[in-house]
Amino acid sequence: MLFNVARRLGRALAWFALASILLVLLMRWVAPPFTALMIERKVESWFSGEPIDLQRTWRPWQELPDSLKMAVIAGEDQKFAEHWGFDFAAIKAAMAHNQQGGNLRGASTLSQQVAKNLFLWSGRSWLRKGLEAWFTGLIELMWPKQRILEMYLNSVEWGDGVFGAEAAAKHHFGVGAPYLNNQQASQLAAVLPNPLRWSAGKPNTYIQRRASWIRQQSRQLGGSHYLNQLKGASFSFADKS
Repeated sequence: MLFNVARRLGRALAWFALASILLVLLMRWVAPPFTALMIERKVESWFSGEPIDLQRTWRPWQELPDSLKMAVIAGEDQKFAEHWGFDFAAIKAAMAHNQQGGNLRGASTLSQQVAKNLFLWSGRSWLRKGLEAWFTGLIELMWPKQRILEMYLNSVEWGDGVFGAEAAAKHHFGVGAPYLNNQQASQLAAVLPNPLRWSAGKPNTYIQRRASWIRQQSRQLGGSHYLNQLKGASFSFADKS
């Protein structure tokens, strides 16, 4: 009996692995119509009795402004072009900080955030963390860095029911994503640690200071030159042929 259970579990895991590999590979080229986080927010609104209207419009890479691309890299993951999905130095620093108590500090890379937002649910369980690592590895293996950043900018939450750069630009500034200026882009990036608490369109003093720091970091990283490096920073097996 125990053998049969183990065999069935093995088959289930094999089918899951195959299905997830095919799904991640498909999304290398196909824009997903929704994300797991969007579904979660919708379900939460039903149970709370306060339905929300989800806002999201996909913008391809060439229509997303360089200022916004650099702002999220500067604010969220400055080693994005270098790592394979995990910033182990940041993880070690976050663990040391969290052991001291106080506010918890995260160390998720953009790749990890894409994996979580696109495929998984919120929470801190070991199961979710394990699945996040699995999907992060697949994403780094199968997608170019540009695709990862494109997916992030079209999936990240920028307000209650506001997903992706296009919806965020219209919601907070009344313009399309391609028309964001440097300051607006940096303010969007500045609220990403907690976009449901802070407003990019009505920034408080802390967000203004953080946005200024992000603009400075973007310049120091090299701006558009940094983005050009992403073309050669892909770990995709499809790009190595």
